[in-house]
Amino acid sequence: MSILAYLEPRMPAAEANHPESDRAEHPTENPATRYHRVLGRIAAACQASGRGIDQVRLLAVSKTQPASAIAALARLGQREFGENRLDEAQLKMDALQTHSLTWHFIGPIQSNKTRPIAERFDWVQSVDRPKIARRLAEQRPGHLPPLNVLIQVNADDEPQKAGCAPDQVEALAALIAGLAQLRLRGLMAIPAPRDDESGQLAVFERIHHWYQALKARGHDIDTLSIGMSGDLEAAVNSGSTMVRIGTALFGERLE
Repeated sequence: MSILAYLEPRMPAAEANHPESDRAEHPTENPATRYHRVLGRIAAACQASGRGIDQVRLLAVSKTQPASAIAALARLGQREFGENRLDEAQLKMDALQTHSLTWHFIGPIQSNKTRPIAERFDWVQSVDRPKIARRLAEQRPGHLPPLNVLIQVNADDEPQKAGCAPDQVEALAALIAGLAQLRLRGLMAIPAPRDDESGQLAVFERIHHWYQALKARGHDIDTLSIGMSGDLEAAVNSGSTMVRIGTALFGERLE
């Protein structure tokens, strides 16, 4: 279902912008209620920031969720889903083949896992080093279109988190641009959580600056994947073109 349907009437402000701690406030809500609320938040954020509602896509982060939960959202019109565990994702792909879904790999990539990722996913959002880019390109089957990839940037220089350093983004982008079986689409980042909106805006605007710098250097990119359940409004305000939402769609993560 299009986000357009949720622009008028606008959602109440209290629902459109609520903190992460409230995500599991209604644990028994059905999938449609959660889905419609998230679409409403995205629509309201687009309107508040003066952006068109067709400029921001929703990626449903379905990691740890059963195939039945994904199928429920697919029946509502959601088509893009993000997974970070390869074995789990492949089981879901097999179970949901009839739904014509678009699959994004969003987790850290081990070099010995690149082949099935290259063969089965439509997007990879977590490319962060040359070795992984080269392996994905070499292992992408020739009968498939180029693999859509995003460079993951470690926005806050967190040692425990994947992502290339900001000053290495241009070199990695140039490498990817030269690999025929990959298509560079933009950047992804998972900054450290911030409770205050000003802090969220500051880091997202910094990431948006790196994205714009790549565009200025001639890269034909169109995707900035930033923003999650607790900060999507700030992300949309800062230029996000894709928000990755898990908790607000599915409730607390299943382990």
